[in-house]
Amino acid sequence: MSETTRHGDRPGTTGRSEEDWRSILSPEEYRVLREAGTERPFTGEYWDTRTEGVYECRACGAELFRSDTKFDAHCGWPSFYAPLAEDRVRYIKDTALGMERVEVRCAACDSHMGHVFGGEGFPTPTDLRYCINSVSVRLVPAAS
Repeated sequence: MSETTRHGDRPGTTGRSEEDWRSILSPEEYRVLREAGTERPFTGEYWDTRTEGVYECRACGAELFRSDTKFDAHCGWPSFYAPLAEDRVRYIKDTALGMERVEVRCAACDSHMGHVFGGEGFPTPTDLRYCINSVSVRLVPAAS
């Protein structure tokens, strides 16, 4: 997991201006995806879903997580132990709120997904918890 601290650097924004994003996204999607907001726990669409499929970025459609890496962390947000591939996300050191965290963004459009935490003791292969906002992703169910 590599990390960058350049908050002003917004790679891969697909050439869209913030006005474009405002016209494409709902106000809540814009607040979370483009302004690094957070939805309230236990309120999002996917925090407790068990549907098989792929979770894609709600802003640009890039495939980011698979349901087979999703686990119940009892935190109120969808939790995954790994992204679909490391090149699908990027990491930013986040020192807001008086603590050090690692923000997770979509590598394709630089939208905020959530944060990743390590060393919490979950019985997963990576000991990581990608704590992702439901509003940041869209589940594409596996073909039946």
